[in-house]
Parts: sequence; structure tokens; C-alpha cells
Amino acid sequence: MTSHTELSMPAYGRGFHLITRDILERLPDLPADGLLHLFIKHTSAGLTINENADPTVRIDFESFFNQIVKENEPFVIHDMEGPDDMPAHIKSSLVGSSISIPIHQHRLMLGTWQGIYLCEFRNAPHRRIIIASIIS
Repeated sequence: MTSHTELSMPAYGRGFHLITRDILERLPDLPADGLLHLFIKHTSAGLTINENADPTVRIDFESFFNQIVKENEPFVIHDMEGPDDMPAHIKSSLVGSSISIPIHQHRLMLGTWQGIYLCEFRNAPHRRIIIASIIS
């Protein structure tokens, strides 16, 4: 059996935001066993799972991504919404738009130091929609 829930997330500014608790608070009760699939309905933000304890990880993520995909490159054509437009699309493609997490005994089977991140790549805050599919 599969159920789908549309989650409207707060408007986060640019950066890597831990949303594990936000996701869990908005979901219906988890089944005994199954799979949670999360899909973000946007092309300039992404989802990933990574270290959830040390906040400097989020700062380093931002620094690395900005080093790898720079704004204001002279060869960029797609800049209709500003200098962060095309870099945001590239960054979201690198991170990806979905993640899947096993469910066991009504709990997500995340590791001790793992959390769910919403990766916002636009400079201005945007409300994001995540589709949560629970497969049991």
C-alpha cells in the first residue's frame, strides 16, 4: 500500500537545512515496515542525507558547493532570475531531487549521525513542496 502526503516547507534562505524533525512532524504514523520516499518538486533545491550533529558541516557544504559551481561565470546563458539562477539548477542536479529511507518498527532507519537536508540553492527564501510517499 502507498500513501502520498504533500508537505509545504517553510521558506528557507540559501543553505543546507536539517528538516528531519519537520518531515516527521508532518507525516502520518509510519507503518511497522516500509519505505519513505521524499521528492522535492523544484529545480533549484535538493534533498540529501548527511551528518546531523555538527552545524559546521552545513557551512562547509555551502562553501564547497559555491567553490564548485560559481555565480557570475561569463559563459552562463540562463540567468533570467539572477546570477544564482543557473548555478542553483546545477547544484540541485548534483544533489538530486529525491531520497529513500527504510522504515522498521515504525521508525526511520537513519544512522545515529544522519539527518535529512533541504538544500536551498537560491539566494532568496522560497517555500518548497516535498512529496512524501510511504510504501508499506
